[in-house]
Amino acid sequence: MLHTRPKTIMITGASSGIGKELAVRAAGKGHHPLLISRSREKLELLKESLHQEGKKCSIYTADVTDEASCKETAAAIMSEVDQLDVVINNAGTGVFSAVEDIRTEEAAAMLNVNVFAPFFMTKQVLPVMKEQRHGIIINIGSQAGKIATPKASFYAASKHAIIGFSNALRQEVRDSGIYVSVVNTGPVRTPFIQKADRSGQYEKSAGPWMLPADKVAERVLKLTIRPRRELNMPWWMDIVSRLYRIWPGLIEKAGKRWFQKK
Repeated sequence: MLHTRPKTIMITGASSGIGKELAVRAAGKGHHPLLISRSREKLELLKESLHQEGKKCSIYTADVTDEASCKETAAAIMSEVDQLDVVINNAGTGVFSAVEDIRTEEAAAMLNVNVFAPFFMTKQVLPVMKEQRHGIIINIGSQAGKIATPKASFYAASKHAIIGFSNALRQEVRDSGIYVSVVNTGPVRTPFIQKADRSGQYEKSAGPWMLPADKVAERVLKLTIRPRRELNMPWWMDIVSRLYRIWPGLIEKAGKRWFQKK
C-alpha cells in the first residue's frame, strides 16, 4: 500500500509528547490532523501555532477513557470530514513503582487510558472505515509490552494488552481494507517520563539512550504511507525482545542490572 495524498489523521493524546510531535509533523506534510485531548487550552495553543504557519488542523476536547465521550467526538469528526484515513491511538499514562506501592486508582488509570481508550475509539471508527473500505489504525504500545521489567507491572500489563488487542483486530479486519499497526518504543524523552518516574532515577539512568519524540513521530507517520504489522524501536531493544521470547530466563538474568534502572 502506498498512498501519499493528504490524509485525515485522528490523533489522541495530541496536546503533548509524541502526540504533539505527530500533530506538528502531520500538518507540515499537508495532512489534516484531527487532534484530541482533555486539555482544551493546550489544543488551542497548538492550533494557533499551526495556523500561524499556514497549516491545517481541527481540535476536539474529549475524555478518551469515557465511551460516550469517544462516541460524541467521533460523530463530531465525521460530521466535519468526508473520510477518516488514519487513527493513531496515542494517549497513554504510566506509573513506575513496585507492586505494593501502586495505588488501585493508578492501576485502573493505566488500564483505562492504555487499553480501554483505544478500544472505545476503535469501536467508533471501525464502521466508518469498513464502509469506506480503507483505513489505518495505529496503536501506540511499548517495548514494556514485550519485556516486563521491575516497577512496571501494571504498565507492562496494559501494553501487553494493547499488543494483543492489535494482533486480534488485525485479523478481524484483514479483508476490510483496514490495516492495523502497533508501535513499540523504548523510553521516549517526553513529559510522560517525568510523570511516570516518581524517583527521577529512570530518567537519569536511561537518559543517554532515550528516543527523541520528533524522531519517533516521523517513523510513526511513515506507517500512514506504508503500514506494517509492527514498528519496534530502538533496533537493539527489538533484538532483545526477540531473544526474550526464546530465552526469557536467560535474558532476565543477563539483563538484571539494566532492568533494575527504574
